[in-house]
Amino acid sequence: MLTKAPRGTKDVLPSDIYRWTYLENMFRDICEKFGYREIRTPIFEHTELFKRGVGETTDIVQKEMYTFTDNGGRNITLKPEGTAPVVRAFIENKLYADVQPTKLFYNTPCFRYERPQAGRLRAFHQFGVEVFGASNPSVDAEVISIAMTFFESLSLNNLELKINSIGCSKCRKDYNKVLKKFLQERMDNLCKTCVERYEKNPMRIIDCKNKDCQEVLNDVPLITYYICEECKDHFEGLQKILTLMGLGFEINPRIVRGLDYYNRTAFEIISKEIGSQSTVCGGGRYDGLVEDIGGPETPGVGFGLGIERLILTLEKNNIEIPTPRGLEVFIVAMGSRAHDKALEISYKLRKNGVSVDIDHLGRSLKAQFKYSNKLNSLYTIVIGDDELDRGTISLKNMDTGNQEEIKLDSVVDEVIERVK
Repeated sequence: MLTKAPRGTKDVLPSDIYRWTYLENMFRDICEKFGYREIRTPIFEHTELFKRGVGETTDIVQKEMYTFTDNGGRNITLKPEGTAPVVRAFIENKLYADVQPTKLFYNTPCFRYERPQAGRLRAFHQFGVEVFGASNPSVDAEVISIAMTFFESLSLNNLELKINSIGCSKCRKDYNKVLKKFLQERMDNLCKTCVERYEKNPMRIIDCKNKDCQEVLNDVPLITYYICEECKDHFEGLQKILTLMGLGFEINPRIVRGLDYYNRTAFEIISKEIGSQSTVCGGGRYDGLVEDIGGPETPGVGFGLGIERLILTLEKNNIEIPTPRGLEVFIVAMGSRAHDKALEISYKLRKNGVSVDIDHLGRSLKAQFKYSNKLNSLYTIVIGDDELDRGTISLKNMDTGNQEEIKLDSVVDEVIERVK
C-alpha cells in the first residue's frame, strides 16, 4: 500500500510534465490576451459552500465529495469543482466593488469520489474561466470563444459546440410544472436518483445517464419551447454573436448540465475520440449563484475544462505536444581536479541562465557521454587533467558532432553566446 498511489489518482512523471506545462502556459497566455486575470483558491472549503453553490440534488454533493471534520470540528470538503470557490472569493474579497466585469481564470486540482475511467480520475485538474458583472450574451460568446481558441491553438479541430438555453427562474417554474406532469406517469420506470430529483430539481432528470431513464425520456417536453421572451432574446443574441465569430454550433435542447446553479446559457464542447462521445469542456451562465452564496445580485458565466481528459483527447487525435529540447550543456569531467572545475563552471553558467548538469556518480568517460546523450544535451564540455594543464576545455556540439578547443578562462562567455 505504501508504494501504490490511491485508486483514482495518478503521478505526473518528469517524462510527461512538459505536456502539462505546455498546456498551462498556452491556456494562461490565451486567457490573458482576452483580458482575464488568474485567481487561486484553497484546495478545501467549508462544505456548506458546495451544498449551497453546487446544489444538494447533484451527484457531486450527494455522492462524490471528499468531506471530513477537521480538528476544530469544522465540516470541510476538498473542492470538487472550481466555480463555487471563485464565487466565494469574489464575495469575500469584495471584488464586486471594483469596476465590472470581473474576468478571472484558474488552473486548480479538484477531487471527486467516482468510478475511475479513461480521462476521469478522483484527483484531477481543471482549467476554468469565470466572468462576473455582465449579463449580455456577448460575454457568453466570449467565454465559449476562449475555449474554442484554446482547442484550435492545439490543432484540435474535430470538436462539436452544442448550446442550449435552460431558462431563468421565472420560465423554469412554469416548465417544471409541465415536466413533472410528464414524469409523474412514468415514475415507476425511473431510477432511484431520478425519483429523488423529481421534487427538488426535475430538470436534472433529463441529464440522467441511465439507459432505462433515457428511453422513458424519448418524448420529454424540452425547455427550449417554454423559455420566456427575455431568455429567448438572450439565446438568439448568443447565436447571432457566435455566427459573427465564425463559430459553428448545434442547438441541443437536452443539455441541462449537471450542476444546479446554471440558468439561461448552457454549452458543451464534444469530442468523439475518447472511446465514445465525451464532453471535453462544459459551462454556462449562473446569474443567481453569487446571491445564493451571500453576495449581491451579480450575473455570472464560465466554463470548466478537465486537463487529464484534454490530454487523452489530444492523444486520441494523434496530436503531439512539442518535446522540449532538453539540457543545454553537460560537463564531462575526468578526475577530482576536473570535477572541481566542472562544479565551478556549472555554477557560473546556471547563474547566467544556462541549463547545466554534471556527473555525480564517478562514471567513466564513455558512460558520461552516454548520459549526456540521454539528457539530449545541446553541448558537451569535456574537462580532464590534460585540458586543465593546457588551460583549455573541449566543447562538442551534440547535433553536428563538431568538437573544438576553447580557452578555459573564456568558456563561460563562449558557451553563453552559443547557447543563447
